[in-house]
Amino acid sequence: MARQSSFGRSLDDLQAMAVFARVVEEGSFTAAARSLDTTTSSVSKRVARLEERLDVRLLERTTRSLAPTEAGQVFFEHCAHILRDVDEAELAVTQLGGAPRGTLRVTCLSALGEEHLGPLLGAFSAEYPALRLDVDLNDRRVSLIEDGYDVGLRGVELSGPSVDSSLIARRLATVRGVLCGAPSYLARRGVPQTLDDLIGHDCLHYTPVPLHKEWSFSTPEGPRSIAVTPRMAINSTVALRGAAIAGCGLIRTSHLAVSVAIRDGALVPLLETFAPIQFGLFAVYPAGKQALPKVRAFVDFLARELSPRLEPAQG
Repeated sequence: MARQSSFGRSLDDLQAMAVFARVVEEGSFTAAARSLDTTTSSVSKRVARLEERLDVRLLERTTRSLAPTEAGQVFFEHCAHILRDVDEAELAVTQLGGAPRGTLRVTCLSALGEEHLGPLLGAFSAEYPALRLDVDLNDRRVSLIEDGYDVGLRGVELSGPSVDSSLIARRLATVRGVLCGAPSYLARRGVPQTLDDLIGHDCLHYTPVPLHKEWSFSTPEGPRSIAVTPRMAINSTVALRGAAIAGCGLIRTSHLAVSVAIRDGALVPLLETFAPIQFGLFAVYPAGKQALPKVRAFVDFLARELSPRLEPAQG
C-alpha cells in the first residue's frame, strides 16, 4: 500500500507554501524576502527544504533569473488557490456583520463591463473604501472556484441550459434578444422582411454560445428555428459588435450588448415582430462565499444600481 503523504497538514507546511508562492510572484528570493520582511537566506533555505520534502525541483535558478519549473508552476497554482481559501476562511469569520474589506475579484462579459458596469464602479468604491476591486473583463467562460473569482456576471439564454448548479445565482435582469445590422450592410444586401430571408444573409456568430447551425425566434405560431451559416465566428462580444457595425453581417445578441450602437444609429434592429430568445443576466458566486460581506454588498449593489439601468437600455 502506498504511503499517504501528510504534506499540507501543518502550519509549517502552509507557511512554506506562502513563502514559495511569494518567491514566484516576486521573481526572486531577495524581492520575496523584502516583501515578507525577512532575510534572503531564510527564504532560500525555506524553499530548499520544501523541495527536499516534496522530492522535486520547484525552481530553475541562474545567476540572473529565477522561474518555476513545470512542477513548480503546477504547485504554485495550487498554493495560490489554497492561500486564497485561507484568506477567505479568515474573512468569513472575522467579517461577519462587519464592513466589507479585502479584495473582491469579479469576472464580467466585456461589453457589459465597458458600457454598463464600468460607470458604476466608482460609486461602489466610494461606498466601500476599504474594499479593493479586481475586475476582469473577459468573454472566456472561467471557473469561478478554480480561478479564484468571488463573483461572475453571466448572460444565459433562458431557453438553454441553466446556470451551473455548483454556484449560487441571482438574476439581475431579463434582457431581450435582438437581431440587427449596420446601415451600410443593409444598403448593400437588403433588409430582411421575413425569417426565411435570413438564409441568404451573412450572419455573425458569438462562438461561446453553441450555434447548432440555426437561430431561434418566437413567432405567433410558436418558436421557429432558421438555418444559418455564419460568415464569421468571434469569441468576443465587443469584437462581434464591431464587425457588425463595420457592415460584415447580421448579429443576433442580447440588447444590452448593442443598446448604445442602436441608440447612435450604428446598428438597426430587424424583424422585431419575431423576437429572438431572451437572456437572463445573473450574478453568480460559489456557495462558500455567500456569507462574505464583500460579496453580499456587491451583489446587492448590482441589484440596486445596475438592474434598473438595463431596462431603459432595452426600450
